[in-house]
Amino acid sequence: MRGRVAGVYPVEVVGLLVSPVHAYEGRPQDGPRPDPEPAARTEVTVRAGLGLVGDRYFGRQAHRNAAVTVFDAAALDELAAALTHAGTPPERPLDPLLTRRNIILRGFAVDDLAARRPDPGAVFALDSGAGPVRFQAHRPANPCAWMDVVLAPGAFRGLRGRGGVRCTPLDDGVLRLGPATLTVE
Repeated sequence: MRGRVAGVYPVEVVGLLVSPVHAYEGRPQDGPRPDPEPAARTEVTVRAGLGLVGDRYFGRQAHRNAAVTVFDAAALDELAAALTHAGTPPERPLDPLLTRRNIILRGFAVDDLAARRPDPGAVFALDSGAGPVRFQAHRPANPCAWMDVVLAPGAFRGLRGRGGVRCTPLDDGVLRLGPATLTVE
């Protein structure tokens, strides 16, 4: 699916990540900074205008339009296929949590929700069973050079335009791993 089409879509929340530290800072060749606690979650608490409770961007004014990042796991499937086709298959399955995006979905091209000047990004809601949580999509979440180190050589270039979208939560709520619905307003 390409383009922003209003409607309700079945998706699966395949990953949730909350980390109090920025693991990919410094030089990629030095390796990522370890998380002080496991970053993968089965459930996250969302606060309107603030982000995910416990995350490094929660309540940070400088990140108010980028407090939460949403990523499409299919981007990694396509990346693995492209790398394999180019003769450099990944050494291991590409783990979507290594993208360090907060909410990882399967079943919707979330990059299509991002703002395209002069248009604002889409407003969308995720409901994983505890009620809908709305988000305002803003700018694309561009990949960084770390992707070549943590995923596979060529991932940085291969994920351009498919790095996810930065969002502001508009509602308080809870999101959980598993089946969900995504509603584009």
